[in-house]
Amino acid sequence: MSWIADCSVAMTWCFEDETTPRTEALLDRTGSEPVIVPLHWPLEITNVLRTAVRRGRLTEAQSVKKAAALMSLPVRYDLLTHQVAFTTTYQLAQRHKLTSYDAAYLELAIRLGASLATNDRDLIDAARKAGVQLL
Repeated sequence: MSWIADCSVAMTWCFEDETTPRTEALLDRTGSEPVIVPLHWPLEITNVLRTAVRRGRLTEAQSVKKAAALMSLPVRYDLLTHQVAFTTTYQLAQRHKLTSYDAAYLELAIRLGASLATNDRDLIDAARKAGVQLL
C-alpha cells in the first residue's frame, strides 16, 4: 500500500535529534511500500537543509550528503500536483487554513486514498477532519 511522507517526516531522517522510533519505522517502510510525494517535495527539503546550513545546524557538506540520501530513497513523484494546485489544493488550504505546501500533501492523500505521515500539527488536524488515515 502506498503512503505519503511530508517534509516534516523526511527531515527527522536528517536530524538525529528529531528522530523517533515512529519516524525510524517510517524510513524502514520506504523499502517495502511505495512513498509518494507532491512535486514540490525536493524544493521544500532543500529549503530546510539550506536553512539548517545558514543557521549553523549543518555544514554544507552534511547538507549535500543528507540531500543525496533523501534523493536516493525510492520515492515516487505525483505528476498531477500542478494540475490540482489552483483548484482542489487551494480549496483544501482555504478550508483547513493550511499552507499550499501542506494542502498538497493532504490533497494527494485524499486523491490516492493513501495514508499520510506528518509531524505537522495543523496538517494532522486537517487530515483527521478529512478522514485521511495517519501513520
